[in-house]
Amino acid sequence: MIDRRLLTLRTFASCGSIAATAELTGYSPSAVSAQLRELQQSLGMRLLLKEGRGLHLTATGRYLVEQTDGLVEEWGRITSAMASATGSTPVEFGLGGFSTAASSLLVPLAADLRASQPTVTVRVVEASPSRCLDLLLAERIDLAVVVATEAEAHVGADSRVEETPLLDDPLDVMLPLDHRLADSSSVSLHELVGEVWITDAPGTAYRALFSAAFTAAGMNPHVQHEVTEWETTTALVGAGMGLGLVPRLASLAGSENVRRVPISGPARPTRRIVAAVRRGTAGAPIVDASLAHLQDAARRLLSDRLAENP
Repeated sequence: MIDRRLLTLRTFASCGSIAATAELTGYSPSAVSAQLRELQQSLGMRLLLKEGRGLHLTATGRYLVEQTDGLVEEWGRITSAMASATGSTPVEFGLGGFSTAASSLLVPLAADLRASQPTVTVRVVEASPSRCLDLLLAERIDLAVVVATEAEAHVGADSRVEETPLLDDPLDVMLPLDHRLADSSSVSLHELVGEVWITDAPGTAYRALFSAAFTAAGMNPHVQHEVTEWETTTALVGAGMGLGLVPRLASLAGSENVRRVPISGPARPTRRIVAAVRRGTAGAPIVDASLAHLQDAARRLLSDRLAENP
C-alpha cells in the first residue's frame, strides 16, 4: 500500500497550495499540513520550503514526486490484477463527468453498477473536465468522462492518465420549429448567414468551439445572447430569439418548439469525448465493465438524440 502522505504530496505538487490540496483530497488544511510535515520527518529530507505565506516544493520534493509516477502506476496495476484474480470489488467507486456526460452516460452507468455490484457504493460527481481530472489524480474518483481538448482537459498530455475514446460529439444547430430550415436533414453554417446566435460567454471552452467553427467557415456570427445553461438556450430558441449550437450528447427531449438539425460541411464543430482512468488501474473488473458500458452507450447515443426530434 502506498503511503497516503505521499499521495497528498503528489496532489500538492499538482495544485500548488495547502487549501487547494485540502479541497481536492477531502482533508482539512491542518490535516494536509500535518501529513506533509510528517512525511518530511519520516524521510529526513526537506521536501517543502516556506516562501512568504505559501509553501513550495524543494528540488528534492520535485524529484520525489516525479519518481513516484511509476510507483503509483505499478501499485494500481497490482491491485487491479489482484481484483481480477480474486473477483473482489472496491468498497466505493467514484465517477466524474461534465454536465451532459453525467446525465447521459454516468447516471445509466451508476444505475447499472448499483444493480450488478450491490456491495459497491457508487458516487457520481458532476464537474468541469479539468476538475474531474484533478479529482481523478487525487484518487477522489476512479473514472472521469471528459472533453479531451486543450481548452477543457488535455488528457493526452498527462502520462498519469489513460484514456479510452467514447465518441466524437458533433454540435448540431438548434432551430425553432417555424424556421425556414427546420425540416432540413442537414444544414451548413453558410446557410445561416445573418442569423442571431445564442452562445456561452467569451473565454469558455464552448465559446471557443463555437467561434472556431465560424472562423473555419469564414464567417463572423452575430452573437446577441450569452447564456451558460442548455435549458436557457433552448428556451430562447423556442421563443424565436435566435439559434444555438447544441452538442449531440445533450438531450432536447421534452423541449418545446425546437428542433436539432445536423451541421454539414468541413466546418462542422465536434468535441472528442473520452473516459479517463489513472494509469495502471485499467484491468480491474469494475473499471473494465464501466468502460465497456460507456462505449456501448456512446455508440447508441448519437442516433438516439436525432430520434428525439418532433
